[in-house]
Amino acid sequence: MPVCDLDKRVPHGKKVLGIDIVVWWDKNESSWKVFDDACPHRLAPLSDGRIDKLGRLQCAYHGWCFNGSGDCKLIPQAPLDGPQVHTFKKACARAYPSVVQHEMVWFWPNTDPEYKDIITKKKPPFIPEMDDPLFSKFWINRDIPYGYVNILKVDREGGKPLDIVVEQLDINGFFGKYLLDSGKFVAPCTYYNYVDPLLASKFDFGYAPPAGTDHKIKKLAEQQRMVFFFFCVPVSPGNSRLIWGFAKNFGSWIDNIIPRWILHIKVNIVVDSDLHLLHIEEQKIMEVGPANWHKACFVPTKSDAFVVGFRRWLNKYSDGQINWGAGKFSSGTLPPAPPRQQLMDRYWSHVVNCRSCSCAYKSLNALEVVLQVVSIVSIGIAAATKQNAISATARTAMVSMAVIGFAASRWLAHFIYKNFHYHDYDHTLH
Repeated sequence: MPVCDLDKRVPHGKKVLGIDIVVWWDKNESSWKVFDDACPHRLAPLSDGRIDKLGRLQCAYHGWCFNGSGDCKLIPQAPLDGPQVHTFKKACARAYPSVVQHEMVWFWPNTDPEYKDIITKKKPPFIPEMDDPLFSKFWINRDIPYGYVNILKVDREGGKPLDIVVEQLDINGFFGKYLLDSGKFVAPCTYYNYVDPLLASKFDFGYAPPAGTDHKIKKLAEQQRMVFFFFCVPVSPGNSRLIWGFAKNFGSWIDNIIPRWILHIKVNIVVDSDLHLLHIEEQKIMEVGPANWHKACFVPTKSDAFVVGFRRWLNKYSDGQINWGAGKFSSGTLPPAPPRQQLMDRYWSHVVNCRSCSCAYKSLNALEVVLQVVSIVSIGIAAATKQNAISATARTAMVSMAVIGFAASRWLAHFIYKNFHYHDYDHTLH
């Protein structure tokens, strides 16, 4: 999860690779911690707990407290003069190795002691521009109702031939080229591609000089760089979390003017445009079996090179699918397809997990209530005031204010629902 969307005051429950985890801020070590989301006492979810006054993670069920290493520091029910049961190994919470890189929390999904220092040996994929202070960054995250295999296919939509070439495919991923762009898949969940700055104007992210401009302007444009990044997290069969955005060293002024939640509305429309299609595609591919993907789909052009490259990598190094372990998701069976409105829900898939959109949602709802109150009060005053107590102009103004307030509240209610709850995307009308 991006750090900017995590609240340090509370623990956060997440699911990754079918594992329920809790992410919380340890103020004593000034770092984010990732634990198994189960208290060792009675397996209550620690994500429903709290951060106590001493900065420890406290279970809400019986108050057991844990430090950043998972050591139990307090069992309220244990007598002070009895055995120090909180020091027993079985009283410890299961802590995963974790680190913050590129303003995101990463963790190694194994709590065995042999992996305690794994982060120092095997670090997450590194993208230089994302750590460069000269680059502005844009983030968005969303839970997607189809699997990691479909989400991480680095596809391109277009109505013309695309000359895409995949190179250097091995266990670590692959590298590819498309015109002046280049892309890299770093196994198992990272993809990023560099975009030529002269083509940046087609994305509306910055200025690209038109043909015929002088040499100095073109030279300046050549120093501009932009990288798109995608982190695709397997959550459970048929569910993924997509964290994506871009970093660029030009046009940064606009990022300080436009609120993040407004940009998220535009980006979510892009996600919605393919969401239902990819959900159905995954269902059909599972019917024929992941290993038979190349037989069920016809991909004869170079435009599908990245898709084919990813499938080749997945088939060669992971038998075409994710190993969900021995838990309840071990079979990899997809859940039933939900109704379209639930499938494309934005509130639970994005808004509650995004600090910017969550704040905007609360503020806009409050504004809607204010407009309704203004409307009711205005019409009430106009109706209750005696005929000769106020002028006809004032009465008309109050009635007008009531009408405008009501109309604005209705428009705002529609805006909130469409952009923060459900926005259907009909391809026949786009």
